[in-house]
Amino acid sequence: MLTEVFSLAVDVGVPQSIGKDAAGERRCVPITGGSVSGKISGVVLAGGADWQTLRPDGLADLDARYMLKLSSGAQVEVWSRGLRIGPADVMAKLARGERVDPSSYYMRTAMRFETAAPDLQWLVQRLHVGIGERTPDQVRLKVYSVD
Repeated sequence: MLTEVFSLAVDVGVPQSIGKDAAGERRCVPITGGSVSGKISGVVLAGGADWQTLRPDGLADLDARYMLKLSSGAQVEVWSRGLRIGPADVMAKLARGERVDPSSYYMRTAMRFETAAPDLQWLVQRLHVGIGERTPDQVRLKVYSVD
């Protein structure tokens, strides 16, 4: 069973391309801030990144690591691994930073959290799934606990 627990609005900077190899274009997208709201609330701290591989078949492999600072003062490490895929024209628009309808592509992540806060161990002790949307300057995720 999936239970929605919070939403993330992760601000992102300009993707930095490392170049293309046999696996595809490798790039790093800096995480510059953002917010979290729902069962937990707070901010996304600047300094994280989403390491991506844009494969020749159109699939984007996503691997993001960043930190949250909650309104309680607790800090939470986020590790999110997932994928984004859609029709070639939609993926090209996303790669150019254009806005597209999120129903026109698939973006999902498996999410893990780490924190020392005793009252947040429910985050650590469950796998979470993020259903995502990429806008020109944000990644928006609805985060669900897998119960």
